[in-house]
Amino acid sequence: MSTFLSRSGGLALRGIMAAILLVRRPRPIHAHGAIFDGRLVMRSDPGSGIRGIDDPPAADVPVVVRVSRSVGLPPWMPDVYGLGMRWAQGGEEIDLQLASTGIGVPGRFLLLPRLTPTRATLSSVVPYRTARGPVMLCARTVPSRRLPGGFAELRRAVDSEPWTLRLYFASPGGRWHPFADVRLDSARAEDDAALRFDIDRRPLPGADTYPSVRALRGPSYRLTQG
Repeated sequence: MSTFLSRSGGLALRGIMAAILLVRRPRPIHAHGAIFDGRLVMRSDPGSGIRGIDDPPAADVPVVVRVSRSVGLPPWMPDVYGLGMRWAQGGEEIDLQLASTGIGVPGRFLLLPRLTPTRATLSSVVPYRTARGPVMLCARTVPSRRLPGGFAELRRAVDSEPWTLRLYFASPGGRWHPFADVRLDSARAEDDAALRFDIDRRPLPGADTYPSVRALRGPSYRLTQG
């Protein structure tokens, strides 16, 4: 995608977000969610080409995860799920942002509504730019498990039994390779409007976003995140 088209699309998205903000604040999309605390356990040197993955911490680290529904439809209806994740590595905070998609090609590039986040593949949707070329990330529930789509029920279920997500990397058309497990074992009582994830401000070391992607989403990011 050319930079001109990306900038034009970015301004159009900003206009849409601005209109939604007139009736829904502080988040125009992913307005409500559930926040979980847990531990991130990285595998040693999985060969992703991303420094933040291939040079992991020596021990597991605390992680915060927010799960949300894009449109905010009732929990008995499919919606596009979002998953934001934050941890600290090398003294810096790192964010990941994933959304429910397919797992194959072209499904991993397409936002897909799901009834529950635990039956979804949650991917980066677009690849990161790395020294070895484009790399995508995703998360999947392991072992397979069906948790409820409603946030109150999801909180209670995770408090009762931890929820484990496995993180993977792949080339845009390649096979997924595991690089970490995220074990979520407690839910916070309430959502937090101040918790905002931003992969441009808190990037994964060794991974960058392509200029066309930043041009597309930058205007709406600045509007909605401040």
